[in-house]
Amino acid sequence: MNILLNGEIIDFSGHTVADLLAERQPALPFAVAVNTAFVPKSNYHGHPLCEGDHVDIVRPVVGG
Repeated sequence: MNILLNGEIIDFSGHTVADLLAERQPALPFAVAVNTAFVPKSNYHGHPLCEGDHVDIVRPVVGG
């Protein structure tokens, strides 16, 4: 299926946020949003991804 990851269309063969993170292995720390809704770490395994979903993996920004 195709999803939009951080603004880039990718072909993704997994099913959940956890599958995507295992494939991409982002550097820690990070947060995940699917279709602009935050996904708690405890839900990564149970949160399904669907064709056309918009996923953002973001790192915190420090400073003022």
